Amino acid sequence: MIFSAFSRAYKPVIASLMLLFTSGCASYYSHFAMFPAENSSGEPRHVRMSWQSAEYPDWWFAGDKATSVKLETQCSDRVWRLRDGDDAGDCGSGIRACGERGRDLVAATGRPATVTTRCMAINPADPDARIAHVGSKLELLVSCTPAAVTEGQGDDARNLDYLRASSVPYTVYVRKAPRGSMRARLPEFDESVCDAE
Repeated sequence: MIFSAFSRAYKPVIASLMLLFTSGCASYYSHFAMFPAENSSGEPRHVRMSWQSAEYPDWWFAGDKATSVKLETQCSDRVWRLRDGDDAGDCGSGIRACGERGRDLVAATGRPATVTTRCMAINPADPDARIAHVGSKLELLVSCTPAAVTEGQGDDARNLDYLRASSVPYTVYVRKAPRGSMRARLPEFDESVCDAE
């Protein structure tokens, strides 16, 4: 009977501790940026970058985590994913996206890119860069250009162009907002620009 009373008294405490340990007290955020630039064809476009993160208190045993960075170019169907760590591919270190054979060329030489070609990198000077640690400002280096800017013909044509390569990294300013808040909504592309072309 004493054990039963003890158990009932501490059930809420145990439940609270279990919730604390399973959630990890994480704070969840959306990160995004939209900036004007040119695609490889020299057309003015907007480029959008976005990702999600989970941030934990310093005392928590788990480190901050983040999804891959999604990079989209206005009017294009080509979507890039920049990753870090072991699952990012064999094209270097840090935050990167590797080339695809037949789809990308090395901008500096015009040669075909491969899975060992680093086509895009965030904060390229830092080999230990991690998405979870990216702040309100980042550098984006683009080293590849599309092998073909379109695929298919007529109504089935797809635009595969993307952000123009540059030997100097783009400076990008990032917004951060609590996930699910009104401020976390991604800015939308103006598709009328694409329809006009």
